[in-house]
Amino acid sequence: MFHQSYVIPLMDLHGDFLSSRSCILIRTDGQVLQGPQGFIFSEIPYELKGKIHSRIPLGNYNDQTWVALGIRADRVPEGYTAHTLREIAGHTLGNLPGLFCRGVQLIRFDLLTRFCGFCGSRTSMKHDEIAKVCSSCGKTVFPRLSPAVIVRITNGDNILLSRSPHFPPGMYSVQAGFVEPGESLEAAVHREVREEVGIEVTDIRYFGSQPWPFPDSLMIGFTARYVGGEIVSDEKEIEDAGWFTRSTMPHLPGHDSIAYGLIHDWLSSGN
Repeated sequence: MFHQSYVIPLMDLHGDFLSSRSCILIRTDGQVLQGPQGFIFSEIPYELKGKIHSRIPLGNYNDQTWVALGIRADRVPEGYTAHTLREIAGHTLGNLPGLFCRGVQLIRFDLLTRFCGFCGSRTSMKHDEIAKVCSSCGKTVFPRLSPAVIVRITNGDNILLSRSPHFPPGMYSVQAGFVEPGESLEAAVHREVREEVGIEVTDIRYFGSQPWPFPDSLMIGFTARYVGGEIVSDEKEIEDAGWFTRSTMPHLPGHDSIAYGLIHDWLSSGN
């Protein structure tokens, strides 16, 4: 038997989910974060009730029934702090980061599908599955999932790392990009690598995957070997790229990311 309903309050600053400003509210005691239990409420706090625009059931975890609450506000309510998924990932245990990820994606889905894209009528959440149904034409819409490839490229004892202009200072990562319509995952790897850093790869092999709510991605990881070409950054998505050795590694992505997993796997393999 599951215990009482718990909720994850997800805040939408300035109503701007489209620019990924969604964050998780955490109750504070002065300036002191209360830890993982700050994500959990046995009932909806009074000060948040008037701001809720979405309620999405997330299923059961750790003998609790979880619900994501979408909250609209111009500023963080008094008594709370706001943290992005990246900021809190290292402070939660078990499957909680995945639960928060699911909550962010489904709240965003609810916001973006309030009206039917076919006839313009209001939609409502279905009760038997995660989907929205139009009140007029009956069209059913499911959450969008955007596949993206991410690939670790090696050349002997070297690994190719690059940095986006949007990365924190000094941070480098592996290559990644969205899959285009009509494209296989392997073809997307070849195209993204060629477009962003100008080289060719071979021996593409599956590594693993990770849901990533920025905005609604499924990151599909691969490894590959350099086969030819000179590194030339596209200077749009990539501002710098180069070969690194185990003794010259730069600042890396967070431990919760598949990018770090790909790099760490190579660092620990010795191959």
